[in-house]
Amino acid sequence: MFKIHKKSVAFGGETLTFETGRIARQADGAVLVTYGETMVLATVVAEKSVRPGMDYFPLGVHYQEKSWAAGRIPGGFIKRETRPSEKEILTSRLIDRPLRPLFPKGFMNDTQVIATVISFDQKNNPDIPAMAGASAALAISGIPFDGPIGGSRVAHVDGKLVLNPTFEQMATSRLDLVVAGTADAITMVESQVDFLTEEEMLAAVMFGFEGYRPVVEAIRELAQECGKPRWTLAPSQEDEGLVRELSSRYLESIQSAYSIPEKLKRQDVVAEIKEKAVQELGDADKARSLEIKGHLKSLESTAIRERILSTGKRIDGRGLTDVRPIVCEVGILPRVHGTALFTRGETQALAAVTLGTGRDEQIVESLEGERRENFYLNYSFPPFSVGETGRLGAPGRREIGHGKLATRALAAILPDPEIFPYTMRVVSEITESNGSSSMATVCGSVLALMDAGVPVKTSVAGIAMGLVKEGNRFAVLSDINGDEDHFGDMDFKVAGSEEGITALQMDIKITGVTKEIMEVALAQARGGRLHILAEMKKGLAAPRASISQYAPRIFTLKIHPDKIREVIGSGGKVIRAITEETGCQINIEDDGTIQIAAVDGESAANAEAIIRRIVAEVEKGQVYEGKVVRITDFGAFVNILPNKDGLVHISQLSGQRVAKVSDVVKEGDVVRVKVLDVDRQGRVKLTMKEVDEG
Repeated sequence: MFKIHKKSVAFGGETLTFETGRIARQADGAVLVTYGETMVLATVVAEKSVRPGMDYFPLGVHYQEKSWAAGRIPGGFIKRETRPSEKEILTSRLIDRPLRPLFPKGFMNDTQVIATVISFDQKNNPDIPAMAGASAALAISGIPFDGPIGGSRVAHVDGKLVLNPTFEQMATSRLDLVVAGTADAITMVESQVDFLTEEEMLAAVMFGFEGYRPVVEAIRELAQECGKPRWTLAPSQEDEGLVRELSSRYLESIQSAYSIPEKLKRQDVVAEIKEKAVQELGDADKARSLEIKGHLKSLESTAIRERILSTGKRIDGRGLTDVRPIVCEVGILPRVHGTALFTRGETQALAAVTLGTGRDEQIVESLEGERRENFYLNYSFPPFSVGETGRLGAPGRREIGHGKLATRALAAILPDPEIFPYTMRVVSEITESNGSSSMATVCGSVLALMDAGVPVKTSVAGIAMGLVKEGNRFAVLSDINGDEDHFGDMDFKVAGSEEGITALQMDIKITGVTKEIMEVALAQARGGRLHILAEMKKGLAAPRASISQYAPRIFTLKIHPDKIREVIGSGGKVIRAITEETGCQINIEDDGTIQIAAVDGESAANAEAIIRRIVAEVEKGQVYEGKVVRITDFGAFVNILPNKDGLVHISQLSGQRVAKVSDVVKEGDVVRVKVLDVDRQGRVKLTMKEVDEG
């Protein structure tokens, strides 16, 4: 009925298998990838024609996890998969970034890549197989694509590099690195690091590069065996005469415009040049006007790149290694637990820290199960930060990606929960942007955490590096601005401390970079990072000695797990009463750890005293003060501890003979009693006369 094609390759600790021809045969390309018992179905479809007026490549990459793939039912009220999770969005970006540069210039057909996890073995992460599957689906589809690519994850466990580690191995790794690219060069790097050196990171990147190359060869063999004919692209109809005319008339003006250091002023001048060119040469023809603007964009690129390569000078007059002026301010918002305003050139991040309790932890539901996170960072990029209007609402993929990069950069410096039992939320509001707002977020967030009194292990800073490469000539740029990012060939972000790297991310717009370029970029980034760290110390050199007066104070105590139900009470009655009486937040863990959070210490001490009375054990010979709660003919019951009453027999009420219990005590009286005995059933025998006699 149908012919199945398969290719397998040894990859890390498992066999990676590609299969096509059995599932999703109406897609342009469909590949089922198996790694262990984790399976991903990757498909690609492209429209056969271009939408009218399209002037960019509309590529959509979607990674999706199905709960049923792990034998789970989604949580919440709606028992089906709905909006993408953070991991799905981040993995979609992870796959998109190495694929996008390899589509030929001029291909503008709507293209959609979908990678769906359909089996999950709880051992092998599906993201790397999904990336390989997307590459294979494109390779066999006939869609113009200058791949295939491969990708690998690298861990650093017990001093050794591990290719495609399991979840268990990742739990003890100092490195979470994903490397992707072609068989000849690396095009994408993403990592979270625990203070590895530049040399160790470069070795890990090259290890990952060599590790994925057999995968690229297996995909190439599959495409040779069953790939569809490559689509024919219509040749570019470039008007060479128009190009020469534009260059002769406007190149000098554009070069002059790109000597203006202020971004908005420069943009206005460039816009005026484009408008003038359209009026003079556009003939009121919309298509020709778009063509003119496209050629002028190329002239902008030429002007910027040639100046950098020929003179070593950049748009704002800086040298290749210069970092823009930095201003660090802390504590600028009086009622916020910790704040910092980090300004570098025309990029600015306002970072705010909020401290909370265990109730504020982020609950994350995924194929691996449910987990809780006591640190999370939200990055926000409002349109006013670049002088524009735009959509407000839920964060987009870019915001989630930048926030995650900053989170990875800070993970290695966060204090252990045993030392600092707070939930920490950091929000970075980008108030101005002209390049590398994610690295400004790293710097601002560290300062805000220290301003909040969080005992971070050390300070870290982030810097974005760029690249301009023409033939054998290349220049690596420190602290790139927006235009250098847009017209350059690389966006290479490095975060870390004086000791080592904590996060690294690289995206390439050309076919790849060499080991030599990466070595230069890493060394130059270290110099820039140390400079930024020195500037940050001028704002705040170490964490504040105490947290904000407006932050909750958390006090921790430990009780026996068997006592938890007594503190909570039936239907939560007891713990609610404590909360209402003291105004404290109380969080109880399954192991008996109790966190009491209050703005003032007196309230917390009151709540702790109540809890200790609830869980206290009655001690023989101990004297208690209690309230008479019930009177009988044979004695009085006295409440000596919460939920614990004892009996004072009529013979123990007084040293004198007592005819009636009510002659000595009445309900509601507060009396002092001594414990005579606690029997095997937990019944407590009390006396008043021995207390009186004592």
